[in-house]
Amino acid sequence: MAPTVLITGASEGIGKASALLFASKGYDLILTARHPDNLESVAQEVQSLGRPAPLTIPCDVTDSSQVDHLVEKALDHYGYIDILINNAGIFAEGPVEKFSLSDWHQIIDTNLWGYIHTVHALLPHFLQRKSGTIVNVSSIGGKVPTPYLVPYCTSKFGVTGLTESMHAELKPKGVHVCGIYPNVIKSRFLERAIFRGQDEQDTQSRREQLDNVLKNPAVEKPEDVANAIWDAVKNQKSEVFVGSANLSQAIYRLFPSLLQWVSRQALKNQDN
Repeated sequence: MAPTVLITGASEGIGKASALLFASKGYDLILTARHPDNLESVAQEVQSLGRPAPLTIPCDVTDSSQVDHLVEKALDHYGYIDILINNAGIFAEGPVEKFSLSDWHQIIDTNLWGYIHTVHALLPHFLQRKSGTIVNVSSIGGKVPTPYLVPYCTSKFGVTGLTESMHAELKPKGVHVCGIYPNVIKSRFLERAIFRGQDEQDTQSRREQLDNVLKNPAVEKPEDVANAIWDAVKNQKSEVFVGSANLSQAIYRLFPSLLQWVSRQALKNQDN
């Protein structure tokens, strides 16, 4: 029997790249995201690799009942799940006081609660089997506190805490938990990102600024993160930093105040 992997946020970017990579490694796939049309497009690409059609299940991970249905349907179909890759997420940038409570809830509900919901639904299966792997795609923003990314960093620091504490508790029980920490990735995340500013011009400027960063050929690609996920799974690593995130982590450890000053200057835009 082929091993199985459940991937959230699988319709594009890191999730799609991970789906194609794990399919090429012989895995059967359960793919989920909010938009069924995009999921079906990924499913067709998987089949073009000569693999069986993935099980695609539309799901909003912020809704625990939908996640419970997702896991139940996946287990009914395959009988078992070997790996969970938590990847669905949303980016946010701007002065902290400009984010509404609705913004905060959307960011944390997606980036943190979405991961908690899938873990809560699937962990009993892993514990019963005394095996399984949970991969949480976090961010360098979950290790390095960054100005003007406060709600985003809050959610990702939460993911880091979730990951590290679960790793400590579940390793003796046969469940491996690992965190993946990329920097900015060249993908379509800007389409659903939340930007806030002092005014409309500042908000638009922030979006354009990040868009220009993503045009830099040195920016890592979704495939780089997918390879990091595979490395973590194959070699049972507790965490993997992707590309330039290694440098960010190293600089923060040596010169935390300097890195925060540089980040403030780069991201403050029209903020005083």
